[in-house]
Amino acid sequence: MNKGFISGLFAILTVLSLSMGLAGCEKKPTVDDGVDTIPFARLLEHQSFKSHILDRDIHYAILLPAEYENSTASFPVVYLLHGFGESETGWYKGGSAQYYIDQFAAETVPMIYVMPEGFNSYYVNKFDGSFPYMDMFVKELVPHIDSLFHTFKDARHRAVMGYSMGGYGALILPLKNPAVFKTAAVLSMSFRTDDQYKAEPQSVFNLQWGSIFGGSGTTGDQRLTDYFKNYSPFHFLVGSGSTTADGLNLFIDCGDDEETLSVTNNALHATLRDQNINHEFRVRNGAHSWDYWHSALPEALKYIGFAVRQMQYPDDPVPVDPGEQVPAERIISEQLSGSNLTFNVIKPAAYNETTALFPLIVMLHDRTQGQESLESQRLYSLLNTGMASSKLPQSLVLEIPGQATIITHDILQQVLDQVKTKYRITDKKGQTVLAGNNKAGSIAWQLATGFSSTFGACLLFDASLPADASVVDPGISYYLDIPDNGINYMGYNALYFAIRQQDVPYEYRVRQGMPSSQSFLNGLSDSFLFMKDHLKSTGK
Repeated sequence: MNKGFISGLFAILTVLSLSMGLAGCEKKPTVDDGVDTIPFARLLEHQSFKSHILDRDIHYAILLPAEYENSTASFPVVYLLHGFGESETGWYKGGSAQYYIDQFAAETVPMIYVMPEGFNSYYVNKFDGSFPYMDMFVKELVPHIDSLFHTFKDARHRAVMGYSMGGYGALILPLKNPAVFKTAAVLSMSFRTDDQYKAEPQSVFNLQWGSIFGGSGTTGDQRLTDYFKNYSPFHFLVGSGSTTADGLNLFIDCGDDEETLSVTNNALHATLRDQNINHEFRVRNGAHSWDYWHSALPEALKYIGFAVRQMQYPDDPVPVDPGEQVPAERIISEQLSGSNLTFNVIKPAAYNETTALFPLIVMLHDRTQGQESLESQRLYSLLNTGMASSKLPQSLVLEIPGQATIITHDILQQVLDQVKTKYRITDKKGQTVLAGNNKAGSIAWQLATGFSSTFGACLLFDASLPADASVVDPGISYYLDIPDNGINYMGYNALYFAIRQQDVPYEYRVRQGMPSSQSFLNGLSDSFLFMKDHLKSTGK
């Protein structure tokens, strides 16, 4: 064979080999390379592209919907942002994103999930221009994803969801770039109010905040730089800046056992409410962990699914069914001796079958005018259903309706004494609870003080609390429940923070819903586990 031919062939093969190697450095997703022998992979790890803005490779992962393989349709995109000190693997390794997204697939629509590395940038541009991460995200990452995958290329089909530092990123990216992202799902947002910011230890402030927003080495008000205020929702959303959030879809979720972040997220909710900025806010049981964020995903994904389809998210959840009506013979109307105060006693189903003493639920019940009888019966039915299903122990229910506004400590004590002489109820503090809703909830909050030897717990449902509500007697556990559209959010914030500062046992819930008698029943149903734990207590 001709030596020149062999030499030429070798040179061509060498060039081809080098070209293929260089092409491999692009790390294009296997799903788009058109090679039939490579099986379809939904989770594409170790992807990257060259950022010219940051002058470095940016790593990311992609989770494709199962429908992507055989479809040419376009899909919405959700950017999943990780927490401080983590990487793009945070969602799919520590968070098992694919498993949980598939578990809750019925709650949403097929979407593409992008998990980029966020360094410790808080997903914003650094104050001195040395690391313009947000610019890279908006101007390079989003177009890069749109060029490789079948995506809808408009803001209404793009969402951002994140936890901790990524929760702040999920909030700030749409707020600062509404033409790119329209929806935010914010989980346990890591940020600070002004007071928290100024109180941060110097080393923490310098590393985590000052290096990004400026002011490293400063203290007090000097830390509140103009750059920080430009990225603080407690500044730029207030007043004329409130229009920044117009048209955005905001879902915010934070556990009631968070440390400083519970303060931040509740303050954000209050700020948004004060500025009449539409949003959804949830507080459930939990802390800063994947257990909590996984439990947040069903509704967060559902919310995003509504948003990308441009559907109005429901104001209220599916209403709880109170169950069957309580037989009339178990409902006894009583009158306080020497008074015109009337109240109702509802005996449990097992009352006549035993000689045992029963736990006591004292309910101060604020009812809608003209609907008093119906709302009382629905209350009895719900509690009875809870007892029948063992969600609650068999308990005597004492309902003080309507006139709750005239109840004083002395009157309540007289009612309790009268009931104890006629009915078989426990004298154990741990097996007696006080509850109230709306205006009657405000009375229950006031009456709880001084009754710590009687009641083990006080449950408040959308109670009309003053804006400076606090705890005077810390000897009672509290259950605070309010719909996120309730008007009493300031009082609840104040009481929640006071409870935490005094190390009082509590549970705090902010639920989907508008204030109503049905919302009260929904909240009461959710409280059954808390109530059961107290009613079954053996404490004196």
